Amino acid sequence: MKPLADCRLYAFIDSAYLHGRLPAEVALQLCEGGADIIQLRAKDWAESEIRAAAEKILPVTRAAEIPLIINDYWALASELGVEGCHLGQEDYFEEEEDPTPELAFPGPQLGLSSHAPEQAQAALEADADYVAVGPVFETPTKPGRPAVTVDYVRWAAENIDCPWFAIGGITLENVDEVLEAGARRICVVSAILNSPDIARTCQQFRERIASQPLD
Repeated sequence: MKPLADCRLYAFIDSAYLHGRLPAEVALQLCEGGADIIQLRAKDWAESEIRAAAEKILPVTRAAEIPLIINDYWALASELGVEGCHLGQEDYFEEEEDPTPELAFPGPQLGLSSHAPEQAQAALEADADYVAVGPVFETPTKPGRPAVTVDYVRWAAENIDCPWFAIGGITLENVDEVLEAGARRICVVSAILNSPDIARTCQQFRERIASQPLD
């Protein structure tokens, strides 16, 4: 399985952008396109639906040796034995003073969102395995969430010492700006999932990311 430190293109299977496609079919296209890590995110699905989808996606990602991340559901991620779980700041820090019993470690690798330096610092103090930095640009994926701009990307490049991924409104038209600001790993949602050729679009993002090798 590819280590997080070597993962550069973080792709998604997002229920809002399936457009009638089966999750496992999208997973296969993402794998074929060279995605390094895949998150299953389904804000409008019941946990049972997420479980059923994950059980069909896992054989695809395991065959490709690509980590699968489940959004929001730590207990489910632990039960299924997926490689990671991604949580928002409010899910991890605000529900309880301390992590809930379901967040007991060891377990899946932990990814945490951050929208400002103080949140990134909190994620580092929580020993997150990776941090998401964004939304860099305004995005319908996070309605109402103001863009953090590439200024936060520059801060992250100087201050975050674990793997981190720029996320939010990143497209082939603006990815170079994000890379020039210091990002070396990026998350892409709608720009890939809305493409008529998911695999090819993944390849195009990989080519752009490769223009800035890891330090």
